[in-house]
Amino acid sequence: MHVGVDACCWLNRRGYGRHARSLFEALLRIDTKNRYTMVVDSPEAVPLLPAAAEALVVAAGGTAVQAASADGRRSLSYAWRMGRAIAGGGFDLLIFPTVYTFVPVPSRAPKIVFIHDVIPETFPELTTPGLSARLWWRTKVLTGIGMAELIVTVSEVAREGIVRRFGVDPDRVKVAGEAADPVFRLLEHAAPTEKLLSLGFDASRRHVVHVGGFSPHKNLATLLEAFQRLAASPEFDDCVLWLVGDTEGDTFLTEVCPLRARSASAGLESRVVFTGFLPDQDLVSLLNLASVLAMPSLMEGFGLPAMEAAQCGCPVIAAASNPAARMLGEGALLVDPPDAKSLEGALRRVLVSGSLRASMGKAARDASGSVSWDAAARALLGNMELLRP
Repeated sequence: MHVGVDACCWLNRRGYGRHARSLFEALLRIDTKNRYTMVVDSPEAVPLLPAAAEALVVAAGGTAVQAASADGRRSLSYAWRMGRAIAGGGFDLLIFPTVYTFVPVPSRAPKIVFIHDVIPETFPELTTPGLSARLWWRTKVLTGIGMAELIVTVSEVAREGIVRRFGVDPDRVKVAGEAADPVFRLLEHAAPTEKLLSLGFDASRRHVVHVGGFSPHKNLATLLEAFQRLAASPEFDDCVLWLVGDTEGDTFLTEVCPLRARSASAGLESRVVFTGFLPDQDLVSLLNLASVLAMPSLMEGFGLPAMEAAQCGCPVIAAASNPAARMLGEGALLVDPPDAKSLEGALRRVLVSGSLRASMGKAARDASGSVSWDAAARALLGNMELLRP
């Protein structure tokens, strides 16, 4: 088959961009029979594409970053140009790795559309606050569902949400999971990088880390409240909270400014670090040195940072609904995300006990070996075979 892949999300540094890069790099390594063309809207993406893939650059008059914004829309002319270019590619199968960048394609080629979660549908006020944005988003998603022969998602939790929320036939919704990149690993001699040192990292202190951006559904106000309670106790006066994610130019709805203000008003400016985007080298070092990763998100399709932390031997505290954290067994403590006291209690439990942190870290790392990008790629390839002409 000649497979066309919408790779317009390739340059995105956040979750769905990393997902697409990791999944298709594994897929093209495993699958040597099918021919792949990656369709992009920016020439900057071409050098980063898998070596085995061909590239089709479409001058569509915009980029996919606009599709992932809080407005959730691109121009109709962009969609028309992109759709026409893909339709003219002679593809036997089309794959959209995220519905964020989906465009209607006037082609009879069967289509696979990834829907990673139902967060915008469950929490519209936290993702697309404007009525116009919600209507555009709903139109895009329903169009993608209507045109897709198969919908693929990243966890059973997300699959159940898609079936329930959209009334889709369960047989049309498949799962191809996620995994941490191999760069996330236990370091033999972990040490803070120059970037971490420039941010004030002190190895003698205990560090609570959150990774995943500042979107409202990440529930960081609750994390900050729990940390504020914790920080008021003398036994935790060495603890520092690290909030990892883009603080400028984020196209998603963000709460970074209110969080900064709340941190300052609570007198925690020296104990809450807004790192901005961290490259993998710095993030791996931070997760190796951290006492615990805290992910109190109201909802996740998969929750990849929990698995990345686990591969670094870092204990995890996460919402009970977090699919990745639920896979970590004794490597994770699960909490009720809106409950700051529950989150504070879990943090206290982990931070006071070095032996618990060690045992949780080992359990998390052992459990993380049960998933891989190769397994996810094989699952996707099996679903592709269902649509072979």
